[in-house]
Amino acid sequence: MAKRESGTVSTRGIGVPKFNQEMLAATIAALAGITLVWTFSQPEFPVPVLIAAGAVFTVSIVMVIRLMMDPDSVRALQSDAMLQLASSMIDAMGDGLTEEASQEVCELLLPNTSAIAVALTNCESVLGYAGYQEAHNPAGIAIRTSATHECIRRGKTLVLLTPEEIGLPAPIEQNRIKAAIVEPLFVGGRVEGTLKFYYRDPRKITETQRSIAHGFAQLLATQMAAVEMETQRKLAASMELKMLQTQINPHFLFNTINTIASFIRTDPMKARTLLREFAVFYRRTLEDSTERISLARELDQVQRYFNFELARFGDARLAFEVNASPALLDMMVPPFLVQPLVENAIKHAMPSEGKLTITVKADADGDDVVIVVSDDGVGMTEETCANITQVESSTGLGIAVKNVHDRMIGFFGPDAQMVYTSVLGEGTQVTLRCPGCAKAPASAAASAEALAASLDEVAGEAAESAEKAARNNATLAELTELVAQVSE
Repeated sequence: MAKRESGTVSTRGIGVPKFNQEMLAATIAALAGITLVWTFSQPEFPVPVLIAAGAVFTVSIVMVIRLMMDPDSVRALQSDAMLQLASSMIDAMGDGLTEEASQEVCELLLPNTSAIAVALTNCESVLGYAGYQEAHNPAGIAIRTSATHECIRRGKTLVLLTPEEIGLPAPIEQNRIKAAIVEPLFVGGRVEGTLKFYYRDPRKITETQRSIAHGFAQLLATQMAAVEMETQRKLAASMELKMLQTQINPHFLFNTINTIASFIRTDPMKARTLLREFAVFYRRTLEDSTERISLARELDQVQRYFNFELARFGDARLAFEVNASPALLDMMVPPFLVQPLVENAIKHAMPSEGKLTITVKADADGDDVVIVVSDDGVGMTEETCANITQVESSTGLGIAVKNVHDRMIGFFGPDAQMVYTSVLGEGTQVTLRCPGCAKAPASAAASAEALAASLDEVAGEAAESAEKAARNNATLAELTELVAQVSE
């Protein structure tokens, strides 16, 4: 891990202060003292040298005392030390709160507090531990203290003055830890871990120690949020690029055009229908790229996409079924929620022989809406299924799945779920759980408002129909010309 170069020689992250007034005065005092000792060691010591050395020594000592006792100087030294410590911690967390970074942070904090041990955890396990009983608390071990679980659950700082409050593993009487401060680490409004300081005596927990614990917990949380934001920014850029590539996929484009071209002589009416649907499909794709849409519109777009693939492969190779509760069709969803999953099934699940059937179901489960996309294709191994959301997937499957998952979390909240289950040779099932989306309207007024909005939408579409018709005709003409060129 790369480290920023510093102007100081550091030990566990805290640097030796640069040459300043205190050090200059101390150096002069030391030289004067050496001169005094040397003068006294001479058989006939020169009195002028003795007087001068004594005067310099006395003045230097007085200067050192005054400088060290000056409040501004003390605060400056403390501030410099804390800034160096904070800088070292930020450097250590360049790649996020990994186990290696957590251990380094704990080792940086330990000598700068009165604690005998410092620990960092996520919500399940220890990430780093330094100090007393360090060998018994390796990274990866499950959280064992009840106070840590309570801090994560409540999201509040805990100051614990007895071993019983800490909830240490037995036997408590043999443990030197008698008190602790447990600070929650908040990232985006949720607790992502804890920072813990352990003490041998409750009297060690002073206001200064509390301030240190709280301040460094905030610093860690801020850095964790910054790393997560940078990760999300990179992921968003990757997802946006992948979405654009999917929207105008040259393979899908040319396959569809070739399919339409093949029907021009054998079934002109079908070719005309597919061509119109093709124009609507791409117009919808571009229109839906940034807005929320109804589940009915999303399923309609999925059906339209599947029709092109069906025309290409034929009824003997593909089948598609949709079973959605009518009460859920007005539910608003992010666009491209179901289509990428159906597209993945066609690309990756189709057997070399036989028929692939893809089914989409949408039902209410209590207050939640559950959307299931399943197929009876080739399936996946447990390892592939477990790593399905990895963006690094060389097939591109992981990018599409990660995209759907992240947009679900962003739209429906952290309780939204996407679960992949698959059996090799039998098929794959993707379950999307949208929490709280099946709740009925709170009152008749809400229903009336929803109806009014729907009517407004219909009226708006009617008002724009003339303009869109002209645009569709132009698009249709261009595609017809392109198909004619391909078929020649």
